[in-house]
Amino acid sequence: MTQTTHTQTTPPGPAGRPRSPEFRLAADALRGLRRDLFQDAFAYDPLPRRSADGALTRRLSGAGWLPHAVVVVLGMVAMSLGMTSAFGSGPVPLLCGLLALAPVLLTLARPVGAFWLSLAASTVAAVIGRGDWSDWPWLPGSFLSHLVVLTVVALRTRPSTAASMWVMTAAYGFVTAGLFGWHRYDSNVTPMLVLSALILLAVSVRHIRRQAQQEVTAQQTVTEHERSRRTLLEERTTIARELHDVVAHHMSVVAIQAEAAPYRVENPPEELEKAFATIRENAVAALTELRRVLGVVRAEDYEAPDAPQPTLADLDGLLANVRGAGLTVDKAVTGAVRELPQGVELSAYRIVQEALSNTLRHAPGASARVEIGYVLGGLGLRIVNTPPPAPHLIKPSPGAGHGITGMRERVSMLNGEMAAAPTEDGGYEVTVFLPVPAATASEGDA
Repeated sequence: MTQTTHTQTTPPGPAGRPRSPEFRLAADALRGLRRDLFQDAFAYDPLPRRSADGALTRRLSGAGWLPHAVVVVLGMVAMSLGMTSAFGSGPVPLLCGLLALAPVLLTLARPVGAFWLSLAASTVAAVIGRGDWSDWPWLPGSFLSHLVVLTVVALRTRPSTAASMWVMTAAYGFVTAGLFGWHRYDSNVTPMLVLSALILLAVSVRHIRRQAQQEVTAQQTVTEHERSRRTLLEERTTIARELHDVVAHHMSVVAIQAEAAPYRVENPPEELEKAFATIRENAVAALTELRRVLGVVRAEDYEAPDAPQPTLADLDGLLANVRGAGLTVDKAVTGAVRELPQGVELSAYRIVQEALSNTLRHAPGASARVEIGYVLGGLGLRIVNTPPPAPHLIKPSPGAGHGITGMRERVSMLNGEMAAAPTEDGGYEVTVFLPVPAATASEGDA
């Protein structure tokens, strides 16, 4: 028996019936209005300084306070307009000016509370500073003050909060104009709603555009991270394929030599024959497991190369091919040339190959130099190219950027060191050191 659970997302009606979509829409709107304009309306939320990333902020030391200065200037303009347009004498014009200034300044610390203060201040200013035939319900100073408050609060909050403020402004304007402004000369509710709607629409578009840019930037960051990770995995897969062939060859040699060793000695002891048999069995088993485990890194269309993996002895052929592609390249070898482990030889060959390919791709027309140094503790490589003759004519190469990653992976696999950086004259230099233990090197010589 199965038991299903049904989750009721909306409360049912009085008779247990589900609410209509219209009711749910209205309920959601009221909840959003309460959340945006009533919950923590006077919470302290200071206006932050301007970011130092902008060009203006970098040039002017005090440009971080520019938004605060703009708000204060607009508040002073509203105060001046409120004082000059108020009727009456004595402290009334000053009070009307202060009522226009206070909500604007409050937006710097408590933005949603400034909206409510603006409605209250507009009402008080309209009562004490209006004549019977003047516009209603906003004094000119209060009109400008309320527009500034709506704009600043919309810039600092969500678009839904801006929409809620516009709805409350419309409700306030129609109620005051209908109940208390019937004997007034004219109403400025319509101009307030039209101007505020245009401003809030522009601010909302700005919010949406900025949010879209942030999402695009975040997505680009994730995409770049995934691309780098995929590139790294591809390079490691390529290296694993090549090393699989190298290790498989060595294990095959071990198995063959273990099988042939007893026949090279007359009357070998039984223990020796068993030891060689065990070595061969282990080598064959290891080779089988190696092919099973590392074989998964081969693509379906991958074919094992017929020729053996290249070594430094094949470097002259590589340089000849590169010269045929138009790159002038020289080679210099220092130290006592000796045979190194096949993995080191292969990695060194691939590093030189990739560095020269990068030169052809990113610095067409330049010349390159390959330096190989055989030292006691390993192998040193230096591949350097001159700057291209016309760098401004070079176009980006699609798919480029994997070379350095592949070289670093090969060097890291051998516990080596690598440095890749532009040269002072505008070229590029890659230096690598691949350590080779002395015992391993001597075995290779033998």
